[in-house]
This record gives sequence, C-alpha cells and structure tokens, in this order.
Amino acid sequence: MAAPMTEQVDGGDALLSPALSDSDSDPVSEDGRLPEYVVELVDREIGGDLKSLKKIGALLEKLTAENKLLEEQSEVDEGLTTGYPQSVQVLTVSSSVPLRVSSALSEAEQSRQEAESLLQRERMLSNTLQQHLQGAQPWADSLGQVLGQLDTIDRHMKYLQCLARIEELSDSIQQCLMTNSVWEAVGAVDGMASLDLGLQESGCAHLQAFLRETLAFWHKILKDRLAGDLQEVLTQLHWPFLSPPVESLSPPPNVQELYSQLELLVPQLLSLQTSDDLISEKKPHPSRAGLPPDTPLSLPIQIMILPLSKRFRYHFTGNRQTNSLNKPEWYLTQVLMWMGNNSKFMEEKIQPILDRADAKINAKAELCRGLLSLAQEKLAHDAPRLLYDDTLFCHLVDEILQFERELRTTHSYPSMLPGALHILLEEAVLQKWLTVERKMAVEKVDAMLSAEGAWSSQYRDISDMDELKAPECAETFMTLLLVITDRYRSLPCSRAQLSFLALQRELVDDFRIRLTQVMKEDSRCPLGSRYCAILNAANYISTVLSDWADNVFFLQLQQAAVTLGEEVWGPLGATEVGRLASLEGSLFEGLLGLLERLRGDMLGRLLEAVMREVREKAQPYIRDRWLSLPSQLDQATMSLSSSACPMMLCLRDRLLQLQQLLCLPLFQSFWQSLAERLDQFLYQDVILYNHFNEGGAAQLQFDMTRNLFPLFGHYCKRPENFFKHVKEACIILSLNIGSALLLRDVLQRAEEEEESVTPDPQRPSPESALNELGVYRLAPCDVQILLSLRASWPGQ
Repeated sequence: MAAPMTEQVDGGDALLSPALSDSDSDPVSEDGRLPEYVVELVDREIGGDLKSLKKIGALLEKLTAENKLLEEQSEVDEGLTTGYPQSVQVLTVSSSVPLRVSSALSEAEQSRQEAESLLQRERMLSNTLQQHLQGAQPWADSLGQVLGQLDTIDRHMKYLQCLARIEELSDSIQQCLMTNSVWEAVGAVDGMASLDLGLQESGCAHLQAFLRETLAFWHKILKDRLAGDLQEVLTQLHWPFLSPPVESLSPPPNVQELYSQLELLVPQLLSLQTSDDLISEKKPHPSRAGLPPDTPLSLPIQIMILPLSKRFRYHFTGNRQTNSLNKPEWYLTQVLMWMGNNSKFMEEKIQPILDRADAKINAKAELCRGLLSLAQEKLAHDAPRLLYDDTLFCHLVDEILQFERELRTTHSYPSMLPGALHILLEEAVLQKWLTVERKMAVEKVDAMLSAEGAWSSQYRDISDMDELKAPECAETFMTLLLVITDRYRSLPCSRAQLSFLALQRELVDDFRIRLTQVMKEDSRCPLGSRYCAILNAANYISTVLSDWADNVFFLQLQQAAVTLGEEVWGPLGATEVGRLASLEGSLFEGLLGLLERLRGDMLGRLLEAVMREVREKAQPYIRDRWLSLPSQLDQATMSLSSSACPMMLCLRDRLLQLQQLLCLPLFQSFWQSLAERLDQFLYQDVILYNHFNEGGAAQLQFDMTRNLFPLFGHYCKRPENFFKHVKEACIILSLNIGSALLLRDVLQRAEEEEESVTPDPQRPSPESALNELGVYRLAPCDVQILLSLRASWPGQ
C-alpha cells in the first residue's frame, strides 16, 4: 500500500495544500517528505485502493470549505485586535462561542471516525488471524500427534528404565548376598525403597506392585539374615533380662567380639527402616484396632522385643491361668518389670551405637514404647469385656492409673508419647467410668452422712489442726472429690477432664442440698452442735473450692471450658464466657454463691436465736429504775446492775459456746454481727426507751464500758468501735450539766440558723462541737433526743 500512496501524494500536492498548510508555509518538509499528519489523512480518507481516487474531488471540496471557514475566523480574530467599530466587535464576540462549540463537535466527530477506523482495522486483523489459524490447524494437529507419540515413547522408555533399574538393583542385591557384602546389599535395598517412594504418585499400579513385591522379597531375606545374626548376638549377651541384672554374672569370653558385631548389625538394620515401613504400612495389626496411630518402632528395637513379646502372649492370652480378667495388674506389673530390668542395657550398650549412627532415637524410650504396645493391645481387648461388672471395671481403672504413674515417674517415659490412658478415653469406657464414679460417690456420701461421727471433727483434740473445725463428713467428701481429681488429672484430653469436673460440680451441689435438708431438721435448735457443724461444713467446702479456683490445673480447665464450653457445659452466656476468659470468674463461682447463701442464712438463724435469748434476758434491764438510781458520789464502788446480770451471762455463755463450735472465720463474722445487733438493740430498746438521771447515766456507762465491752474484748483490741451508738449515747448522757447546756444551746442555735435566711458563718457547726466530745456516728437530731432524756436540768 505504500507505493501507490506515494504516487498519489506526489501527484496531488496542489490539491491538498489549501487544507493542510498555512498561507506562509509549505506542507512538504525540507528533505522533500510530507508531514505525518498529511500521510495519515490520505491513508484514512483514500487508503491503498486505487479505485478510491474518485473520492479526491469530494475531499478537495470539503477541505476547501474548512479552509475558508478558518480564514473567516482568523479575520474576525484580527478585527478584535485592530480597532474595528464597536458594533462589529460585539457581533464577532457574540459569534465566537458557537464557533468554539462547532470546533469541539468537529473534534469529537474526528475522534469517532478514528475509533471506527481502528475497529475496522481490528476486524481485518482478526479475520486475517482466523484465516491463518485455519490454515495452520492441520499442521498443529499433525504436530500434536507427533508430540503425543513422543510423550508415549518417553513414558515407555522411563517405564522400561524403571524396570531395568529394578532388575539392576535386584541383581546387585543378589550378587552382594552371594559375596557376603551386606552393606552394599543394604544400600541397594534402600535405593529400591527410594524408587518405591518416587513411584507412589505415578499411577503405574502394576509397576508399583512389581516393585513392592521385589522389595518385600529382598527385604525379607536381608532382614531375616540380619535379625538372625542380631538375635544370636543378643542371646549370647543374655538378652532379654527377665530379672534384675546381677553384677556377679560373668560375661561371655568373646564379649568384645559380640559388641563389635552389635555395633555393625544395629546400623545395618536401621538402614532397612525405610523399606520396612513401606512393607508394613498396609498391614495394620488387627489387635491395635481403636488404638491411636503411632510411628513404627525402629527395626533393631522390634527385633530385640520379639522374645519379650512371645513371652507376653504366651502368659497373657489363651487359656493360661495367668490370663485373668480380674487380675490386670499381673501383665501390667510384668511390663513394668521388663522395662526396669532392660533399661540399663539399652542406655549403656544400644544408645551409644544409635548416637554414632546419627539416629535420633532414644533407646530406653523405644524399649518402653514397644513393651507398652503389648499392654495397650491387651487393655484394648479386655476393657470392653468389663463394662458390665462395676467391681472389675473399677479395679481395671485403678490399675491403669497406677501403671501410668509408674510409667511416667519411675521409667521417665516422655510426656509427648501416648501411654495407657487413651484406653479410658474410648467413648463407651469413658461413659462407664463417669457412671461408676457418680454411683460410688453417691454411695459414699450416703454412708458418711449416716455414720455415727459424721458431724464431729476428727481433729477436735488437736487445736493446731482444727482451725476450720470441719466435720468428718465434709472432710471425707472433699477428700473424695480430691481423689476424683487425682484420677482424671493426667488424662490427655481436656474434654474428658471437663466431663469429670462437671461430675464434681454435680456432687458438690448434691451435698449442699443434703446439708440444707439436715439444717432444716435442726433449725429449731440452731445453737446445737450439729447445726454449727453443718455451718462449718458449708464454710469448709466453700473455702476449699475457693482455693481450687486459683489452682493452676483448674485455671487451665477454665480456659479449656471457654473453648469447649458448649460441648460440655451447654450454651454459656456472653457475660459468663467473658468472665471465665478474663479469669474474673471461676468454674466454681455458681456453687460458691449457693454455699455463701446457705452460710449466710444459717448465720442469720444463729444470730436471731442468740438475740432472742438476749432480748428475753434483757427485759428487767430495760425496765430498771434509771430515773431514781443514786448518784455515783453516793456509792462507794460501782458494780454491774443486777438486772443486767442475766443478759451478760447469756452473752458470755453463748460467745464461749459458739467460739468452741464454730471455726474462726465464722465466729468472727458471728460476734461482729452480734455486736452490731446488740448496739442497735441497746440504743433503741434501752437508751431511747428510758429517761436517765445522773446516777442512771453513770450506771449505764459503767455497765457498757466495764462489762459489756470487755466481753467482746477477748476477740478484738477495741470492742467499743463495734458499739458506736451505745458508746456515744453514754457520752451524751454522762455530760456534766454545764457542758450539756452548752451543747443543747449550740444545737438549738444551729437548728434556728438553718431556718433563717442569713446564717452566721463564724458560729461553730454542731458536727464540730460533737466531734470535740468524741461523737461521730450520732447526728445532731439524735443528740437532741438524747439530751431530752436527761432528767437533771436546772429549774426542773
């Protein structure tokens, strides 16, 4: 298209010049070439088709019209700057805006045309590309077939190479075995195992099966040979040790040679570990159904455990007398004994060999793991058979827990490896365990509550150990809960632990209900020893549960409860979950609230009973002759009012009695509440009920400060602080006549000033006047009432 375009442009320069050039410039550049915008215009309007030359006339007319319009616009612009008449300038300015709009529309139209041109070129290129692809499709199909054939040939070649490699390794192993080159044979078997691993994702089932069969064939031959050699060496070294090793036992004469052979055989067997795992991975042991998956034992340890495994199965399977369902301790103890007897040999002889072979294996732990698997299989087989016999099942649980403790402590079995407790986590076994624990706990609670000494403390004769004065039933109950905690503490599952915690909460609530029932039976005699023992029991349980709430184990369970709460506890509210998560609350918070409510209710009943007696004994004291008592100056010595003696004796006896019956925290709470109630009673029923002369006020003060307050002085340093109403009332009633008149005047003036509009700020406040006398609790209005109770005023 370039050549025809050049010819047309060269011959049509004159035609294009009016539209493409200014009046003073030529569109042809100095080097004889047309500007790019001219070429683009010709290319856009005419194209490369020679038949389009007929469009030149129309194009010339269009460009001439556009050129004329531009010239007119230019003349108008010049008139604006050369001083044309004002009317012409206004006309030109008014027409300039439509010209600009026209210019914008023209540019928009040009842009639209350019876009259409681009779309047309895109369609042309697309058509050309489709034609090219259609023409190239046969070549692509042909090439694809060739590439597919090459890929098939390549896969066949690789398949044949794998077969050849298998045959090569197989021949190499056979040759090495014939020449007794064990290490080379082991290396070839290891290479075959690596090839097996590489083919697992290939999908070549037949090739994999052939390779696995070949590997199993040579692996068995090599393993049997090495295992036989290792067993022969171990036999000469007196392995296994069925009883504790004896130092005096003379070693075999060729012991160094045996250890050298051991040093060689163990690494060779370790090198067969990969192939051994591959062969055994599809053959799970049928007796391990339901047991947690674990990594295979290292091959040397497997061979070393074989004689012990044979002994175990001989004694504890079949119809042997040693295979007894009610004696699980026989085989569990036997496994622990074998671990202890053979651990020294594993640590001193086998572990150094493993370390030199750079095997990350703990020989003693591997031995324990292998022997533990025997016990696990036996337990998994026997446990379902004991679900319907509570006695045998409980015995089995106890033995498993004891076995686990021995395994972890005595034999230092790593905590990250599973022990025997997972047998108890099977759903049927776990539910049976929970049911039995609940049943036995309820039976023990029934027995302990009906026992003769249920409500007496077993440490009552030992003052240092009887601070909480817990009755025997409460202490036995909390011991029962502690034993349950010790049972499930080591379980490796938080969900199971929370299930047992829910059982404990249920038992505590049931025991609280039982305490409430017994308390109601004794509510008519709240000062009896059994009533106080029930109160001590509730306080003891609450104290122990509060300590448990801060225990690390229960705090960990609390965090687990936040995660698993809905599965174990049911739906928890957002507030409760937040309190548990932030450790503001505890798992025992609800129970503690109920126990606190029971304790408060019982203390209230006890306090009411004592106050009832005090009120009865205080009636003569209330009706005493407070207006006619002789003055203190008229008496040689002051003594307790005879009418107050019954009340004081009652208080003394009850305080001494309850100090012996209640634990210290409860007794402190009791006497403080009693002092507060007494303060209110004496103030309202004795003091406010009577009028006092000077002798009566002095006698009242003597009775209170020298007799009542010292009764409580045995339990605190300043007992008068618990009788503030009585103490301050005695101060007011005992004021000399001058001080009393002055105080009454101050209080009356203060009352008048409160009613006046302009109080005197210089006058002291009644509160400051009372504070100077030691009165802080009573209000000015109360003091005025007390002053009115005085009988000795001037003029009366």
